[in-house]
Amino acid sequence: MSPVPPTESVYDRIRLRQWRLGRARTAGVERRTLLKLLATASAAGSFAAAGQASARAAAPAAPGIVKPLPPEVFTVRGTNAETNFAALRSTGHLTPASHFFVRNHTSTPRIAAADWKLTVWGSGLRGPAVEFGYDDLRALPPVTRTAFVECAGNGRSYYTTQQNQQVSGTAWTLGAIGVGRWRGARLSDVLRRAGLAAGAVDILPRGLDAEVISEGTNLGRVRRPLPVAKALDDVLLAYEMNSEPLPPDHGFPVRLIVPSWVGISNIKWLGDIEVSDEPLVSPWNTTLYRLFGDNYPPEGSAPLARQTLKSAFELAQGATVTAGRKQMLTGRSWSGGAPVRSVEISTDGGTHWHHARLRDTPRRGDWVRWSAEWVPREPGPAVLLARATDSSGRRQPEVAVPNTQGYLFDAVVRHSVTVV
Repeated sequence: MSPVPPTESVYDRIRLRQWRLGRARTAGVERRTLLKLLATASAAGSFAAAGQASARAAAPAAPGIVKPLPPEVFTVRGTNAETNFAALRSTGHLTPASHFFVRNHTSTPRIAAADWKLTVWGSGLRGPAVEFGYDDLRALPPVTRTAFVECAGNGRSYYTTQQNQQVSGTAWTLGAIGVGRWRGARLSDVLRRAGLAAGAVDILPRGLDAEVISEGTNLGRVRRPLPVAKALDDVLLAYEMNSEPLPPDHGFPVRLIVPSWVGISNIKWLGDIEVSDEPLVSPWNTTLYRLFGDNYPPEGSAPLARQTLKSAFELAQGATVTAGRKQMLTGRSWSGGAPVRSVEISTDGGTHWHHARLRDTPRRGDWVRWSAEWVPREPGPAVLLARATDSSGRRQPEVAVPNTQGYLFDAVVRHSVTVV
């Protein structure tokens, strides 16, 4: 029987205390190097205007991305591709692979299934390392989960454009999210077959993409620890996306799916998993993917875990609508904490609010589509707002608490249109 997973806040407080006291082992990078990078991460960021300009003039391709990136569907942001949210209006509940955003730290590797293997190893096993091939994984009992994958920086640009706060990182609007139907093996099955020991506390999945260079330091391949209790709960080793083999840009042959947690946890192109009987840390939960700034201690917040609450219109920013003609406003809302309970819409900048009609059954770790009718009356500029409330009672705030790296923006987004 699986242990009950600790709340992420409890786990994060424990790991943060262990990291500060030097009791968590750094995997692949010296502690002094991480401390140096930590000082850089905690400094005030600079939201790159050049990055915004290049995104507006982006070519329909990005270095290291395999699939086509038509400009009506994607905005290219460096090595990444953001889904234009308006392009989702013509899709269903699931995000097609052709429309699914791409977050690459380097570039998409091309890996043949016949050559792939997963190595499970470490002090948290009862015996030596165990290898699984692609066919071995597919022979395990399959599980299907519908879940979103969302970059922790989704919505980052609004810290600057709405709140006039300078942050660092990719200038995402709200399109660094997609919902897929993932099929694969339970991570718990793999760990138990590998000989998980009773004293195991953390696992460290690692990708097969190229090593990451940051501030002149080689951080190694992308990797981020998970508590064993979470790994035994609902984590999936996925080999299918929407009933098809994973596309290269989305993790083929095998990726991790960690429902409701920030996107970095969902390691793509999985190559090995270290199982440890002592706490583990990596750059991706110490200097990156934590909250720094005036509202947080010098060493930052606890590492990010669950995603936050957001809403987006399936309508281009700055779109033109016709006065006196009924408009069907559509969009999507989602939360990593609890199922979305309700969505409210304002068409006058927040003076009046009306409930939207939910078109899906709300589920945690998923989004719900919604719609609302609007007849614009007067020509001129208008501001549309959408705010969600989840079943825990949390509602999107008017202002997001800032942090230097621009993570977890959750405020209501001001969506400008023009009535003609």
